[in-house]
Amino acid sequence: MNLSLIDILIIALYLVIIIVGGFLLSRKASKNIQGYFLSGKTVPWYLLGLSCASSSFDIAGTMWFVYIIFVYGMKGAWLPWMWPTFITIFHMVFLAKWMRRSGVMTGAEWLKTRFGDDRGSQLSQLSIVIFAIIASIGFLSYAFVGIGKFAATFLPWELSPNAYAVILMLITATYVVAGGMFSVVLTDILQWFFLTISSVVIAVIAWIKVSPEKLKSMVPEGWGDLFFGLHLNLDWSEHIASVNESIASDGWSLFSVVIMMMVFKGILISLAGVAPNFDMQRILACKSPRESSLMNFLISIALAPRWLMIGGIAVLGIVYYSPDMNSGGAEMDFENILPYVMNNFLPAGLLGILLAGLISAFMSTFDSTVNAGAAYIVNDLYKKYFKPKASDKEYVLASYAASFLLVAAGIFFGLMAKDINQAMQWIVSGLYAGYAGPNILKWYWWRFNGIGYFWGMISGIAAALFMPKLYQIAAWIMPEVLSGEFSPLYGFPFIVLISITVSIAASLLTKPEDEEVLKRFYKSVRPWGFWKPVYEKVRQEDPAVEANRDFFRDMVNVFIGTVWQLMLITLPLYMVIQNWTGALISCIILAGTSVFLKFNWYDHLEKESEYFDSQIPTVKELIEKE
Repeated sequence: MNLSLIDILIIALYLVIIIVGGFLLSRKASKNIQGYFLSGKTVPWYLLGLSCASSSFDIAGTMWFVYIIFVYGMKGAWLPWMWPTFITIFHMVFLAKWMRRSGVMTGAEWLKTRFGDDRGSQLSQLSIVIFAIIASIGFLSYAFVGIGKFAATFLPWELSPNAYAVILMLITATYVVAGGMFSVVLTDILQWFFLTISSVVIAVIAWIKVSPEKLKSMVPEGWGDLFFGLHLNLDWSEHIASVNESIASDGWSLFSVVIMMMVFKGILISLAGVAPNFDMQRILACKSPRESSLMNFLISIALAPRWLMIGGIAVLGIVYYSPDMNSGGAEMDFENILPYVMNNFLPAGLLGILLAGLISAFMSTFDSTVNAGAAYIVNDLYKKYFKPKASDKEYVLASYAASFLLVAAGIFFGLMAKDINQAMQWIVSGLYAGYAGPNILKWYWWRFNGIGYFWGMISGIAAALFMPKLYQIAAWIMPEVLSGEFSPLYGFPFIVLISITVSIAASLLTKPEDEEVLKRFYKSVRPWGFWKPVYEKVRQEDPAVEANRDFFRDMVNVFIGTVWQLMLITLPLYMVIQNWTGALISCIILAGTSVFLKFNWYDHLEKESEYFDSQIPTVKELIEKE
């Protein structure tokens, strides 16, 4: 594609600004690793919320979401539960404040507050470090595939997608390494405004170019319906035959079964709590537990404009890209829908602004992932095992090296990734399945120990890595029973079952954690669940301690909050396809759930914060005091 001079200048100016900004912030970030990885816990929650939303607004994910709305229509609004998107609601309601009450820097360091510092705890910390590094590399390779395909379509130089991906990853690495989390947060906020403007512009173009009548004539019956039966019942054969091939390849024809699997998987992953990625880093960087909850509340709102862009691109693609897709047949690459729309509907100047916004989407995800992953390498490996008494300067230099090491690994595995969908499904349905089991038990069962956590994590990661190979062997033995490629979504229950079984067995075969460790953790974090023996011992020492009896209210708030979040997706989508009845219903439900959450979540959060944030020390503070 040949960009105009003004488009190239806009993109170049944007890249220069963020790189210079990273170096200007380097002095502030390089004081110590607390400042480098958590910005010294000085950034307000609303800025961290915008930053986290921007980091979730990536090109690869956007291209995949465009695909699901293109193919599945309004029913595609349910498919983000594959990640699951409603994990943010669990964080908002209770898990973020539980996590933040630890007062630590990383997920591995958090495990010390839960399991103490014995051999089991050290092994558990090592397992989460391994997971965090693998997950970071997985997300980087996922981003590599997306930005490469995107850049090769838009940027004017004759380079391969892989070459473009390498160049952009190295540019982004330059400013994130220099400025640490200060750089990440401030550039993410700039990127969020770019992306929001981009989303509104694309939605307006879709409104102007595509009438509801024209769209209806180009899609199968039921495409605009949000709800569904047992089967998907979308037949594209009269419009784009290759779409039916894609639906069959996805394996989602039994749509109700797929959604139930996603809900089951999503609930387990959400109960496990925030994973060791940039989401956890933002939570730990908040000033207080209250602010960590509010930050997660803002994330869902800040991501709502994204769906204007996704819906607008999907609608324009359906109406104007269909002839090209029909000529391409079943092998047509649906990931080219977004580049096609951008290439054909945006004038010079505006195209440069939107391109800068989308490139920044990649950068915001990439920089957050690098910064979060490097924290584990430096704080939980280098500092703990190699140089526990090094200077702050040496730790910051090690942070630079760790960041570049992660970038190199992400490039390497990105070169081997087949496509965006392959990388995304392995991360969210395979790798995170191994994470879910032991991380559910750590919150809600007092008898769970560090040894159980370690073996649960290792068995889960191993199952996620080797189950596709085992499936291939089984398919070779029983070809009449097993056919097609292995789906990580359907492998999820087996991976979780393996990790939970191993976790429980290993815990029961070894001794419980030290009583003082458990009491200290419970007194500060105050989770609900199976903690009665620990609570009774804490109560004997301090009768003022009350048990957490908020389980029912929290679950109600999670349910209402998930509906609230879904409306933040359906509202912009209904607006783009100009279904004003659906948009009005979404508005009414959104308003009603907002009022409910104000009284049943926010008001209780404020009362609770007066008690916990001002009177109860963090677990880390109790450990340091002892």
